[in-house]
Amino acid sequence: MPDTLARGKRAEHRSAAPTREADLPFAFLTLLLLAVGVIMVLSASFASAYYDVQGETGHDPAYFFTRQAIFAVGGIGVMYGASRVPMAVYRRFSGALMIGALLSLAAVLLAGTVVNGARRWISLGFTTFQPSEITKIAIILYFSTLICKYRDRMRTFRYGIAPFAAILAAAAVLLVLEPHFSATIIVLMIGAAMLFLGGVRLYWFIGGAAALGVGGILAVSLVPYVADRVASFRDPFSDLTGDGWQIVQSLYAIGSGGLAGLGLGQSRQKYLYLPEEHNDFIFSVVCEELGFIGAVLILVLFALLILRGYDLAIHAADRYSFLVGSGITTMLALQVILNVAVCTGLVPCTGISLPFFSYGGTALMIQMAECGIILSLSREIPAAPERAGQKSMI
Repeated sequence: MPDTLARGKRAEHRSAAPTREADLPFAFLTLLLLAVGVIMVLSASFASAYYDVQGETGHDPAYFFTRQAIFAVGGIGVMYGASRVPMAVYRRFSGALMIGALLSLAAVLLAGTVVNGARRWISLGFTTFQPSEITKIAIILYFSTLICKYRDRMRTFRYGIAPFAAILAAAAVLLVLEPHFSATIIVLMIGAAMLFLGGVRLYWFIGGAAALGVGGILAVSLVPYVADRVASFRDPFSDLTGDGWQIVQSLYAIGSGGLAGLGLGQSRQKYLYLPEEHNDFIFSVVCEELGFIGAVLILVLFALLILRGYDLAIHAADRYSFLVGSGITTMLALQVILNVAVCTGLVPCTGISLPFFSYGGTALMIQMAECGIILSLSREIPAAPERAGQKSMI
């Protein structure tokens, strides 16, 4: 009997061990998008960095590019390191990461750095840290753990709704107090996606959507900041020098790019017309300089990355890896879709960054870590004979 148990444990260990190298197509697409993104940060930011409005960049046109390039190189190392960590380790420490994320959100309210009226960052001296980015991946990892734990009870309120709703409510309240409404939206959407994957009944999503609708109406009615954003979304040209300025300049940039663009580095709107040109609205500069063709090619790269991520998740070795891979891929897809929608005026203006493109060390490093986690699960995909005849999604 002991020999039988020992053989069973050894077999389980072998089945959980990595069976192949990390997925090269996913790694290649990630690195390609990262390289293009860093180049676009240089092109989009040099004018504002040289003008040096607040005396932070020292009139160095390469200031934002240099820092982004350093974080990109570090991010490649982080992605490789994350790809070598077994998925069982992520599962084991997901609870601790979730607690740390919530505590860091609370710490922002007490000792955060204020930028443009929002307290969203914690200063580390050499750079700033944005806890909302950690919260996103923490929710994916920990929700995946809970879904696997409550697998047969996910359709009940006590196990399938209550613990998840409590965590999402705590994170949402802390984010709203910063205020950081765009991160709140992303966190809630990620949570909903994870619950959908976990098998929660559909009527809970209908109720949740109705509650969010009521909350949105109340926010527009009671919060002037939100009301102004919605008004500028409905008719940005009614207030060209106020709340409509940003989206109007973004539309000017996109429209002036035409089919083939003005050429790399030739954007006009980045010369202090378009706010956040190297951050949330960098896609507008992409459209202006690379045109419709270049923008579509970049979106195709994102689409291939997302399809490959889902493909790897579908073939994951276990349910936890499937949930994590699907969650991370869904989060990347949501951020790309919402960022492009904001830049093109399809949704109200919110601070949603474009993965691998928007300037920001915290977001970039964590995005690379997330891609590393997907590469980690790709290492553990069993090379079973029955998969030999299956076709990849890309």
